Formats: sequence, C-alpha cells, structure tokens
Amino acid sequence: MENTERPAGKVFPNGDAYYGDFAGALPHGKGKYTWSDGTVYEGDWEEGKMTGKGHIVWTSRSTYEGDFSGGYLHGHGAFTASDGSTYDGAWRMNTKHGFGRKRYSNSDLYEGSWKEGLRQGSGKYIWCSGNVYIGSWNAGKMCGKGLMKWANGDIFYGFWSDGLRDGSGLYRFADGGAYCGTWSRGLKDGRGTFYPPGTQHISLKKWCRTAGYDGNISSELSHSSSLSLEEHRSGGPRIKRSVSEHVASVNLRRSSSEISSRAPLDRDWMLGDIAQELSLQDTSSKSFLKSNDDQLDKPAENDIVFEREYMQGVLIRERVMKNARKSHKTKPGNKFSVKEVKRTSCVKISNDNQSHYFMLNLQLGIRYSVGKITPVPAREVRSTDFGKRARIKMFFPRKGSQFTPPHHSLDFYWKDYCPMVFRNLRELFKLDAADYMMSICGDNGLREISSPGKSGSIFYLSHDDRFVIKTLRRSELKVLLRMLPSYHSHVQLHENTLITKFFGLHRIKLKCGRKVRFVVMGNMFYTELHIHRRYDLKGSSYGRYTSKEKITENTTLKDLDLNYEFHMDRSLRDALLKQIALDCTFLQSQKIIDYSLLLGLHFRAPEHLKLLVAPPDSSYNNENKPTVDGLSVPPTGLMLVTHEPGSVNTAPGPHIRGSTLKAYSIGDREVDVLLPGTGRLRVQLGVNMPALANRKVQQTEPEERKERNTPPGLFR
Repeated sequence: MENTERPAGKVFPNGDAYYGDFAGALPHGKGKYTWSDGTVYEGDWEEGKMTGKGHIVWTSRSTYEGDFSGGYLHGHGAFTASDGSTYDGAWRMNTKHGFGRKRYSNSDLYEGSWKEGLRQGSGKYIWCSGNVYIGSWNAGKMCGKGLMKWANGDIFYGFWSDGLRDGSGLYRFADGGAYCGTWSRGLKDGRGTFYPPGTQHISLKKWCRTAGYDGNISSELSHSSSLSLEEHRSGGPRIKRSVSEHVASVNLRRSSSEISSRAPLDRDWMLGDIAQELSLQDTSSKSFLKSNDDQLDKPAENDIVFEREYMQGVLIRERVMKNARKSHKTKPGNKFSVKEVKRTSCVKISNDNQSHYFMLNLQLGIRYSVGKITPVPAREVRSTDFGKRARIKMFFPRKGSQFTPPHHSLDFYWKDYCPMVFRNLRELFKLDAADYMMSICGDNGLREISSPGKSGSIFYLSHDDRFVIKTLRRSELKVLLRMLPSYHSHVQLHENTLITKFFGLHRIKLKCGRKVRFVVMGNMFYTELHIHRRYDLKGSSYGRYTSKEKITENTTLKDLDLNYEFHMDRSLRDALLKQIALDCTFLQSQKIIDYSLLLGLHFRAPEHLKLLVAPPDSSYNNENKPTVDGLSVPPTGLMLVTHEPGSVNTAPGPHIRGSTLKAYSIGDREVDVLLPGTGRLRVQLGVNMPALANRKVQQTEPEERKERNTPPGLFR
C-alpha cells in the first residue's frame, strides 16, 4: 500500500509552488502546481510527474484537459489554443498522434488520423469556404487516393501527391461535363477524354470499379497522403517538468495501450461519406441527363466527346468523336487504365533489389548523422572540420545498442565524413534538416537507378526525387575530401554556382570487410516543369552522339545530339556565361578536367510540342506565324514579367538558394517567367531560364529541310 502523505504546500527556490499530496519529497496523488510564470496544472501526480487525469492552463491562455503521462500530454485530451483553434483526440508525448478532430482558428475542420503532429492516414478536411476533401494524407498533405468536392459543385476523385492532383482521376464539373484522364503535379498531363455537359459519361461508381475498388474503398485508402495549405507544424505546447526530468517508460507504455482503447481509428464514417458523395453525384448526373441508364458508361446516340492530350497543362492534341455506339469496353484504345503516375528522372529505374540491405544501412546512418549534428550549436566552419579527425564512427548491430536502434538489416559500421562542413553546406543551400532526413530516410525508401555513365557507380534516388545518392571509388572519395575546403569557399562566395550541390559524404563497412562509399547530391531535374530533353555536354565531338534507336524520353543525350541554337535575353545570357566561366576556373584550380554541363530543356509552345511526339517526317505550317529578326514567336509560349515574391514558389528545394535574375528586356529588373496555362516561376541562374530555340541545319540533311523553328523553352 502506497504511503501518501496528507495534502501540504511547498514553495520551490525558483518560485514554483505546489499544494497537494506527497510521496516523500515528490508530488504524488492529487495536487496543484503553479509555475513562476503563471502556468497552472491541477490533477494527478505520480512520483513527481504529471501522470493521469489533469487540467493545465498556460500564460498564453491555451488550455488542455485530459490524459498525462510522465509529464507529457499523452493519451486522450482536448486542447484549446490561444488563437481559438481546438483539438480533441489522441496525443503522444506532446504531439497529436492517433485519431483526432481539429477545428482551426479560421473555422476549417479536420477529422481523422494524425502522426507526430501532422495529418497522416485517412481523414476528412472541410474548408470554411465549403470545399471538402475525404481520403488519404501524408505528412500533412493530401496524398494517395481521395475525393475532393468544391463549393461550386465540382468534384474530383483519383490520385493525389503533395497536395496536388497527380495520377489518374475523374473530374466532374457542376454543369454535368467531365474529364477522365491523368494529372501531373496538379496539371493535366497525358491523354484523356472530355465529356461536354449533357453527354453521358462514365459514372464515379463505375470509375471506382475500373480503379479496382470493387465497392470496398477502405482497402484502397493509403496511409500516405498530402495538400498545399499552410501546415500548423507546432504540435502540443511544451510542458514544463521542473519537478522531475525523466519520463517513466512504464507509464508511457501503459498510457499508449490506453490510447488505442479510448480512441480507435474507425474509418467507417469517412468511407460512408465517400460512398454518399459518389451516390449523390451519380444521382445528380442522371437527373441532369434525364436518363435512367444505370451504367452511364458510353456516349449517347448523338453525343460528341473529345479525346485530348495535354503536356504540363497545355493542350497539344484534340480529336472529336461522334456517334460512338460501342461501349468503351469494346475499344481498348479508349479504355481508361487506372494506375498511379510514376515520376520520371534523368535515368531509368532499375529493378535490381540486391542492394536492399545497403539502402537500409544508408538510411539508418544518415538518420543517425543528421540527428547527432543538428542539435550542435551553429558556428563558423573551422580548418579542423576538414581534417582527418573530423569523422563520426558508429557500429550498428542488428539487435541495437545504447546509441543505435534495432533494425532488420546486416550489422555494419558507419562513418560520416566532415559532418560540420556538410551541415553548413546544407544550411547554405537552405535545406531543412528534418526535410532532408525525411526525403532520404522516410518510409517510402529509396529507388535504385541505372548509371548514366561509364563509371560503374550505383545511383539511388530519394522517393520525392529531390536527392541523388552515388557510390564512389576510394580515389573519388579522396579527391572530394581534398577539394572540400575550396568547394566550401566557392559555394560561400558564389550563391549562383552551377556546380553540383553536395550534402553529405559517408561510408558503410560490413562485418565481412566490404566498404561502400557514397555521396548525397541535389537532383537538378527536380523542378516544377517536365523536362523534355536532357543533354550531357562535354565540349567534345569524339563519340559524343547517341544512336537514334536508343533514344527514349529519359535518354540523356550528348554534344552532337544537340541541334538547337538558343537566343536569350542579354542580361540572362551574360550572367549564365559569367558563372560558367567562374565555375570552370574553380574546377581548373582543382586540376579536374572530366566534367560536363548538364542541360535540361522544357518546351512550351503547343504547336511545337507536337514535334516531340509526332513522327520525324511530320510537317508543320509556319507560314502565318509572326517573326522578329527571323525568329519564330509562338503566341502561347512564355513571357517575362517583373518579379513578384508573393506570386512564385519559395519553398525550400535544390534550387532555392540562387538570387532572382534581372532581364535586360524589361529594364534590368528582377524577373519571373509567366507560362500561360501552367503558372508563374522565379527565374534563377540555371533554373527556369527562358530562351528561344532554333533547330540547326544538320550537314546530312537535304537543302529543303534546312531550318525548322522550335518553341521557346526553359533551361535547367
């Protein structure tokens, strides 16, 4: 039987005060604790820690009432913030974790699953404007399969990624029209079918069956999802635990089991909402069409539908279909194949799984390195940070240790080179440590990709395409370490440098003695726009061409394959050539000669995008197009406008560091590029640089095929 003393009061030297039950010198039982800043907790205590039921009020007037464990908000409870937002649901160590309902200060409402303070899993979000999303979430954003209904009556059901439509889907307009096709990063991209208002088309229920739901949407809802709205990243408020510093693990385990029993994640309410929306939409469509046809999966006798093809939101092809009597089932060419769009990169993805253990070890090591170096106070990089002693070494046994977690890979030794230097480089490139770690070490893992060169290196790509990981030979590692001090100085001095961005240098050693060295780099083709052509330019002609039969959409072409001349704004061109000269001078100073310029092109004009997908002998009529100094000026390509910081994306990424460029054509002012039908982008050195491209005359071509103009594009 516990020996609990009678209620008593105690004032601590720091000004805190407690009145209640004690067990020895520690609060135990019922009691009220008042911190010196005015924060008050009243409730259960256990061995000096807030454990059990309680109520706390902070000086900001935020309040929480519910379960505590070991001094943390842990279990089930209701939180009211000072801005008026409320949350009622599960908590784990001061963060929202489990099933919960949050009403934001702007009256938005979310009800569903949370993980570590972010919306994750299945959930329903209702905006104050009346828009509703029901489906999967990941890291606070819509991602996976879900249904979005706008206040104006439009509805979309399909795949999402990072808060944008991404993959297959069906968009139903409020006026009865519909579009069934694919999207990429929020823009129509690929082939699809548009059904004008009044046209019978595939129903949402029918589309779900085509997608493989078979009426059981719960089996398809993913725990990975996302949306572009401001994330309230602050979880629960920080609890003051001056009485005792350590959390009793037994209490946390006990309370964790209580969470699952008190707030089970029941998805039936959400699935019911989706089914109800599907039924309502199909019913309204039938009423609009005055039809009793249950299937609604084929055009009517006199219907006209449009088969369309988009490229990054730009319509490049359209075909009118009339008097289609047959069902889509009998037309394999029209059948809508539902599959999630796979992201493409500069190289082909390999199916080889032999490096599975290496990828797990790599993720464990990077998570350890970033977690160890991040809490260290920021300071200037010193000469000793580049030395041989600037290494972090750790052994990762499979069963775990005092410093490492247990894992399902092989035992290995981890070595992190110059951690303080690379931390500083990541900060220079404006990379958030948590985002960096989640991109590489998240649940979605890495993808092995084939090598684009002759080095024999193995390449990996992070799940979000932001980072490339390359294995190194020992000699390459030594070169990189030797040039690291100069590289660091060059990056500090030239924020617009075009040299590869390095974020980490590591080594894995297995117990058998095998060593694998690798470097983490930025992926320059992680961009807002689709890259239509990629080139690796060395300034040489020897062997620098690609056989036509080997060229695919993802082929990296060479010097002799580049048959364009680029015409740029004077200021943009001068800035680009100046930085290339500076970077080449740096590489020359490091006695490096085997380097190349990686060039990516995004074409804009719809009439010229057709040339990329049309047969080689297809012709295009240029007779009525306006020209300036003999150069073609497509009417729907792009235009330069004065830079507006609030109108372009400033989210951290591989290209965020460089300054915004100035353009001569608009009076040497900072510039954005406006792409009709797609968006507005910030122009940086080597990123989103507009140019007009002319196809050069090939020596082997006949005279009648001399110069053919191509659309303006963007350099990468």
